[in-house]
Amino acid sequence: MQNSEKEHPLIKIWNSYPGVRKNDKKTLQRPPIERIIGEMFAIGKFYYYVLNLTNSTLSHHHENILQLHGLKKYPKNLKEVIDLTHPDDIPFVMKAEQMVIEKMLEIGLDHQLFTKSSYCFRMKTANGNYELFHHQAIPTLEDENGHLIQSINIHTNIHHITTQNPYTVLVSGIGPRNDFHQMKIEDELLPQHSCMNLTKRETEVISLIAKGYSGTEISKMLILSEHTVRTHRRNILAKTNSRNSKELVKKAFEWGLV
Repeated sequence: MQNSEKEHPLIKIWNSYPGVRKNDKKTLQRPPIERIIGEMFAIGKFYYYVLNLTNSTLSHHHENILQLHGLKKYPKNLKEVIDLTHPDDIPFVMKAEQMVIEKMLEIGLDHQLFTKSSYCFRMKTANGNYELFHHQAIPTLEDENGHLIQSINIHTNIHHITTQNPYTVLVSGIGPRNDFHQMKIEDELLPQHSCMNLTKRETEVISLIAKGYSGTEISKMLILSEHTVRTHRRNILAKTNSRNSKELVKKAFEWGLV
């Protein structure tokens, strides 16, 4: 019980979100993790855990969390994960969560189970260094009143791809929704980056390329001809001054497009 009551800096922010039910200690069911992982992507070593949003307890951890962070036991509370975050990145994480809440209220709580949010921050790894991780969160369960009570979070180590944090938050649609909202954290203390004036369609294509989809798959997903997708890819490579898809993926992370 002591672990389930640990305070962390996101509680106050989440409590401002009318879609989150508060102070419920019940144990929740395991979400359909395999389906959810299919909605996510991981270019590198990753792990996931199920988060009970009513009391910040964790369950159903992927075993990689122990190896990546050098932990001896699975964390029981979100505070233990937040404690692995670089102290200088905590203010950004708090701002990012606030922006996610504001965007979800704008989209509408009726759609909260068909969205995911993502952003990057540094976490302490088993070697004692702080490395850049890509965070994705998908709401997975709400109660009979539409209050959000569970999500699954996935963290991917992308340090081998880039060490540059774009300080950008994405809220995108999954399943029946095709939302794509890219939000920049405006702060004079944070480095600023450019997306090379990509069009909305080019932004959609680059995000799918970064997720590993082929030209044929992208054409079906966006209802475009394969010729049009190839044209978009050629234009994207030129605009971003990228020699190949590997370099393009690196820039996609650095610009907060995925």
